[in-house]
Amino acid sequence: MPLVRPTRITDVNVVVVGGGSAGLSIAGALKHHGIDSIILDEHTNIGDVWRNRYDRLHLHTMRTFSGLAYFPIARTNPRYLSRDQFVQYLQDYAHHFNLQFIQECSVSRIRPDEGHWLIESNRGTWRANVVIVATGQYSVPSMPNYEGRNEYHGQLLHSEQYKSGRAFEGKRALVIGSGNSGTEIAVDLVEQGAAFVANSIRTPPPVVPREFLGTPVQLFGIAMSPLPARIADRLGAFIARRATGDLTKFGVRPAVWQPFTAHKVPIIDVGWLPAVQARRIHLREDIARLTSSGVVYQNGTAEGFDVIVSATGFTTGLPALVDAPGLIDARGYPCYRSGFPTNQRGLYFMGYTESTRGHLFEANRDSKRLAKRIKKSVTHRLR
Repeated sequence: MPLVRPTRITDVNVVVVGGGSAGLSIAGALKHHGIDSIILDEHTNIGDVWRNRYDRLHLHTMRTFSGLAYFPIARTNPRYLSRDQFVQYLQDYAHHFNLQFIQECSVSRIRPDEGHWLIESNRGTWRANVVIVATGQYSVPSMPNYEGRNEYHGQLLHSEQYKSGRAFEGKRALVIGSGNSGTEIAVDLVEQGAAFVANSIRTPPPVVPREFLGTPVQLFGIAMSPLPARIADRLGAFIARRATGDLTKFGVRPAVWQPFTAHKVPIIDVGWLPAVQARRIHLREDIARLTSSGVVYQNGTAEGFDVIVSATGFTTGLPALVDAPGLIDARGYPCYRSGFPTNQRGLYFMGYTESTRGHLFEANRDSKRLAKRIKKSVTHRLR
C-alpha cells in the first residue's frame, strides 16, 4: 500500500482526516468512483482504533450490515465479528482499494485558505480542494474531574484504557456508566473472576437484547426507522418488554430516554442483564465523590473498591480541530449531517450519524452518497 511522504506543503485533491471505519469507507467509495484521496491517521496501523479496544469486544451489528462501502464482509466470518476479525476486515478493505494511508499523522488544525483547505499536522501541511473530517464520535476520552480523585488509592482508569478483566481477578471493581462499553466491561469483569462487580448508573438507558426470537435487534431498528420516532419508540419498548420482562424487580430503573427520539443507541445486551438478574453485577446509583478506599454515592452510602473504571464516554475533539465558523454545535458535534454539504464549500463530515440501524450501516450509506456528490462536483469542474 503506497505511503505518502509530504513536503512542507503538499497540494492534493481530497484529504480524509481519520482512518477508522468511516474514514476508510469514504476513501473506498471515492476510489470506487475513480477519485484518489489521502487518509491522515494518528495511529500506526490500519484498524488500530479498534485493535486498541477491550479484548471482549464484538460487533453488535450483523456481518451483512457492518461492511463498508462497495466491499462487503466475507461470509466466512460469523454473524457478529470479534474485534480482531473486524480489524482484519479493515486491513483487507484498505488493501482491496489500495488506499493511501499516512500513519502516525496527528492533525492539529483544519482551516480554510483562499478557496482551499489547509490541514496542519505533525507530518506536514496539506492544501486540499476537499477535506472530509472522519475522526469519529469517540476521539477524546471524557474523564470527569471526580471530587476526591487525588485521594483515591486504588486504580482509576477510563474505559479506553481497559483491556481485560484478567488484570482484576479477585478484586472489587466499580464500573461508572451505563453505555454499551460500560455494561460489557462489567460483564467481562464478572467473567474474568473479579470478586465483586458494581455498576453505577446515573441516567437509566433502554435495554434491548442483541437478538429477539432469533432475529437480530438491528433488523428491528432498520425496519422501524422510517416510522415517526415516537411510534417507533413505543413499538421498540413493547418488543423490549417482551424480550426482557419486568426488570424493575432486579433494580433496573425505567429508561429516561428512548432510542428513536433521542437518536441514541440503547444498551444492546450481550450478558449484562443475566448477570444483573443473577446478582453477579450489583447496580448502584450515581457517585457523589471518591474517597481513599472507594466512593460515596449520592444517597450518602460508601463502598470500597480496588479498581474503578470510568465508562463515561468520549468527546469528538472537533471544536479544537476545525477552525471555521458555523460547523460545530455546542455539544462538539457537526452541525451538518454526515455525507451532506456544509456551509463551507469543500468540507464534509463522515461517521457522526448515530442511529438504531448501526454506526457502520450509516457510514456505508453516508459514504456512498458523499462519494457520488464529490464525483459529480469533480466532473462539473472539468467541463
